[in-house]
Amino acid sequence: HWACENEIKLLTAEIERLKNFGCLGVSPSLEGLRDENAKLKYRLNFLQKSLQEERSKTAKSMININSCLQEIFGAAIQAAYPDLENPPLVVTPSQQPKFGDYQCNSAMGITQILLKTKEQKVSPREIAEKISKNIPANECIEKIEIAGPGFINVHLRKDFVSKQLSSLLMNGVQPPAVGKRKKVVVDFSSPNIAKEMHVGHLRSTIIGESMCRLFEFAGYDVLRLNHLGDWGTQFGMLIAHLQDKFPDYLTVSPPIGDLQAFYKESKRRFDTEEEFKKRAYQCVVLLQSKNPDFIKAWELICDVSRKEFQKIYNCLDITLIERGESFYHEMMKDIVKEFEDKGFVQVDDGRKIVFVPGFPVPLTIMKSDGGYTYDTSDLAALKHRLCEEKADILIYVVDSGQSVHLQTVFAAGQMIGWYDPKVTRVAHAAFGVVLGEDKKKFKTRSGDTVRLIDLLEEGLKRAMDKLRDKERDKVLTAEELKAAQTSVAFGCIKYADLSHNRLNDYVFSFDKMLDDRGNTAAYLLYAFTRIRAIARLASIDEQMLRKAAREEVLILDHEKEWKLGKCILRFPEILQKILDDLLLHTLCDYLYELATTFTEFYDNCYCVEKDRQSGQIVKVNMWRLLLCEATATVMAKGFDILGIKPVQRM
Repeated sequence: HWACENEIKLLTAEIERLKNFGCLGVSPSLEGLRDENAKLKYRLNFLQKSLQEERSKTAKSMININSCLQEIFGAAIQAAYPDLENPPLVVTPSQQPKFGDYQCNSAMGITQILLKTKEQKVSPREIAEKISKNIPANECIEKIEIAGPGFINVHLRKDFVSKQLSSLLMNGVQPPAVGKRKKVVVDFSSPNIAKEMHVGHLRSTIIGESMCRLFEFAGYDVLRLNHLGDWGTQFGMLIAHLQDKFPDYLTVSPPIGDLQAFYKESKRRFDTEEEFKKRAYQCVVLLQSKNPDFIKAWELICDVSRKEFQKIYNCLDITLIERGESFYHEMMKDIVKEFEDKGFVQVDDGRKIVFVPGFPVPLTIMKSDGGYTYDTSDLAALKHRLCEEKADILIYVVDSGQSVHLQTVFAAGQMIGWYDPKVTRVAHAAFGVVLGEDKKKFKTRSGDTVRLIDLLEEGLKRAMDKLRDKERDKVLTAEELKAAQTSVAFGCIKYADLSHNRLNDYVFSFDKMLDDRGNTAAYLLYAFTRIRAIARLASIDEQMLRKAAREEVLILDHEKEWKLGKCILRFPEILQKILDDLLLHTLCDYLYELATTFTEFYDNCYCVEKDRQSGQIVKVNMWRLLLCEATATVMAKGFDILGIKPVQRM
């Protein structure tokens, strides 16, 4: 806004100057003057329109109260201590109501800085008092109190909170303003062709999808990439086996039903038959030289895998653009040349390797036989995303086991000059493994890796059993029961993953994730349907709620109304935290806190009052129904970011 307004002032002054050229005794060509004046006026109109649109968008955005308070306290600290460079700015929600709504805890840090840099011994309380005296005029703070050694307790104005809730109800959940629209590339899921997706792919797929949804909601331009393992030496043995088993594959589409079994058969032959092994290597050479028959065989195998992957993506509502290793194959020779030209390549026993400062293991960018490696394809992908896609933010949702490899690749990209980490954010969103209830790697009873499709089907079965145990099949239509089943099954699987800190391993347990008590999707989905039902049972429709949102003032006199109102408005600061640290369990914790805070409110504050004898509605407290609606609206958006689909009846 400030930059826009500043340029508008400058342009207005320049237009005035051009008008006065004659008075200044200057005689430029009249045509040139007109052109210059027209350009300036066009730019001025464009800027004024942009500023108006931006203001309108910001007016509808949910305000991040924590950010507002940080700006206020930042200005107060600057005014109180103008000589301090980068003073600590710590604003957090208060844990207890007696300490206000938020706390600024900067005074302690400033005490330490003054002692170290200026050798001034000033008590934190004295600093807190000085900061408080310099608080600028604002619309959100009711009062400030200094507690203990120097905590600044902030009490918000009720009319400010009420106004923000009304704005939320009228405009919906609008993302907080994030400034310039940046390009975000997210690499996630990434299964291997000819191998079935297993439980190990579950985390990357679920976490990556939610990250994309969050960045999209926040207004970023998001590219969702599936870096399939669709190239490499394993295709030699698969093509050789295809030629033997289906010799007419070029004219008749081979009926490969079970690709996993097909892969195992070809691998067994590769390991035991020397002649087959030689042919497999020849097939790789012919494939890499783009022989049409071998490309056709490769495409057939890839298509069978794609169809299987898509079944899982459809179940989990995942959207991806496929861009596998083969996409980068033609770029790899240029990658090798670029590293050679810049003097980074060493030759070791015929291999071309690159040592990156700070990393003990080098990257192998070309094998001794002239073939490329995963290191080469990962470097090619990194360069393409940075230099061709022009990513401002690049996120790899890959398991923790790949951490050293990815950090080495990122450092190599930085070393060669593809990006500056101060300008472009390149992050590895690492995650732990899925464990069974025995706390060991999640396997079947026979010791095999759990197939993802089997896991999803088991989830559907268990969700239906749970709904029938609760006798939901007696009150829901067949269609409603099916919707509840898929909502609970896939919602619970996603939420169980996302509600754990992704950096940790987590134990997969259907019993725990389907429990409708505690921090589970089953509990939250049930709470959501109950909240949505309150207005419906009082015969209040959406149109009546919208009218009330425009006309009613949300009264927040009861302590539980006040607590719920503030909790609802913390949504933007929760999202901002996740955009910064990419830890989605924070959103799950918040939704659980919102649901439990709502329960406290509902148990203590009558939304709809009924006659005890007749059961007839005698009074509807509309401002409380609006609080119900605001809670449900925020929960619905939270579910959407997590990829969970709630239902109206459950």
